[in-house]
Amino acid sequence: MSEERTAHAGPGAARQEVNLPDGRRVSCTSPAEALLIWREATGSSGLYGLAARELRPHDTVLDIGANIGLVSIAFTDAQRTLRIVAAEPVPDVYACLRDNITRHVPGATAVRTAVGAARGVQDFTYYPAAPGNSGLYADRAADDALTRTFLRHGGLDEEAVDMMIDGLHDGRTIQVPVTTVSDLMSKHDLRSVALLKVDVERAELDVLRGVGAADWPGIGAVVAEVHDEGGRLAQLSELLRDVGFSLRVRQDPALRGTEMYEVYAYRAGHSREPVVTHDAHEEAGR
Repeated sequence: MSEERTAHAGPGAARQEVNLPDGRRVSCTSPAEALLIWREATGSSGLYGLAARELRPHDTVLDIGANIGLVSIAFTDAQRTLRIVAAEPVPDVYACLRDNITRHVPGATAVRTAVGAARGVQDFTYYPAAPGNSGLYADRAADDALTRTFLRHGGLDEEAVDMMIDGLHDGRTIQVPVTTVSDLMSKHDLRSVALLKVDVERAELDVLRGVGAADWPGIGAVVAEVHDEGGRLAQLSELLRDVGFSLRVRQDPALRGTEMYEVYAYRAGHSREPVVTHDAHEEAGR
């Protein structure tokens, strides 16, 4: 999710627990990051919240880039009977995901894998101090700059910003298995997916390119975080329109001046057209 994730977990951070605002306990590697992700996942103005409100009983959700499972928990809070398959490649983070869905998302399935355009094994940069910013295409300089912008918008002075960023994106390379959305649908016998959620730190197009043509008609909606570098937002928007979606695009005011956007793609003929609260940047059909 966004570069609001600025709390240090420390190298090789041990598994910890934190209470969510409602008192539920979740496993995590960084309590501060977990609370920030929860705030994003449950915010009333964000497109994750919109996607959650559009879910119906017994819908199926693919949570790609599930992290520790907080978005899956938020979706389950909106609809208790969902079927969720949640994918996360980092072993330490996956252990927390598996624990959290066991506690809070009955019947969900956790899969330890990255998701991309094709099956294989790839190098993955893991930031122990900022697990949510880790990825196949991690860019330390860009991640530092984006986080710096977010913190400045939050009112921190430069000295405080420097302290927060110091070491935040010290990463280590691990190898992770990679699968595709279509392979996940086949393996888990998902004939349809009401919502495909994608939060994969610059690998958004890879994920969507891993959906076979025969599987797109079975996907009802997509909600994704997009790093708009090298025209990625336009490419992703074009791909989604080409397979029949209408779009909502939003940028959090706290991330103005950055490349971070949220996209919600929906099939106008299959559900209510969503009503979205406007903020500093939002448009339909960008």
